[in-house]
Amino acid sequence: MIVRTTEGITGTDRDVAGEGWRSKRIILGGDGVGFSFHETTIEAGTEHEFHYRYHVEAVWLIEGEGSLVDLDNNVTYELAPGSMYLLDENERHRLTARTRMRMMCVFNPPVTGQEVHDSTGAYPLVAATIGG
Repeated sequence: MIVRTTEGITGTDRDVAGEGWRSKRIILGGDGVGFSFHETTIEAGTEHEFHYRYHVEAVWLIEGEGSLVDLDNNVTYELAPGSMYLLDENERHRLTARTRMRMMCVFNPPVTGQEVHDSTGAYPLVAATIGG
């Protein structure tokens, strides 16, 4: 059984931040459950391009509003609390936060630590494991 709070993660190696975003990695690959589970916040007025190669990611938006653009098909989706989207390993996308967004994210295979994806969308440890 694993019981954690996001407050207990603040300031630890599971608390990863970049310009305009923060990810509290509640469950990681080393926890042995086959996925990772993160609470991510995106600051209002910011725009981020993401591409998570080798991962399936499910995202549930809890707070905030914004838009998601599928960069390969130029389709825009409006996001509001209760929205869920699923990415299937190679979908390049841009997330724009009109207000501060808080979301819960599940990755499979799991992220293993603080690694940040590279320009091809691959997390270094996952790519090495898969043969990327």
